[in-house]
Amino acid sequence: MSCLDLFFRRYYGSEFINAHLVGDCRAHQIQFTRGRPYRNNDNAHIEQKNWTHVRKLLGYVRYDSAAALTAMNAVYADLRLLQNLCLPSVKLQRKERVGARLRRYYDAPQTPLDRVRVCPQADAAKVAALVRQRDGLDPFALAARIDDQLAQVYALANHQRGLVPSKAGGAGAGAKNAPAPAPLPLKNAPPSVTPVMARRYVAR
Repeated sequence: MSCLDLFFRRYYGSEFINAHLVGDCRAHQIQFTRGRPYRNNDNAHIEQKNWTHVRKLLGYVRYDSAAALTAMNAVYADLRLLQNLCLPSVKLQRKERVGARLRRYYDAPQTPLDRVRVCPQADAAKVAALVRQRDGLDPFALAARIDDQLAQVYALANHQRGLVPSKAGGAGAGAKNAPAPAPLPLKNAPPSVTPVMARRYVAR
């Protein structure tokens, strides 16, 4: 499955599929698949990032201006470097049921770049270029720049038409068309959450 296939599945639902799009995918040898309605597991590798890569950063407010789009693109241009080159993550290896409880076993924390480096199919030249790019990055300065950019993005939000997520959880649970409140500070924020990211949480 190609990255473009994942892109189409994430950003273009079945209502956008037509003969022109399918023909273009076939011309460029892009695997094209469809996800079933209300079956998030069909796009599990994409749906799992909706919180960490979208909602946790940008919230549930509405962004509907060209300036907001430009600001969001600037955020993700730096955020991809921070998440892929600097922030480690763990992957689930297996599950084991012990009585009524489910025990999960994870591998050692690694950055996405470190996982690519041990992949035998990876392009050595591209991997070396990414390693040099990471060596020249200052993660703290990069995180601070992302914080400033997120503050600019949030200032460009259309708060008059934003959706206010309910306290019970989820944007759809009791959401109403009303002005969105300012993000509340996070208590006991995890170390990987930068200050502006932390303000996107609801205080516990």
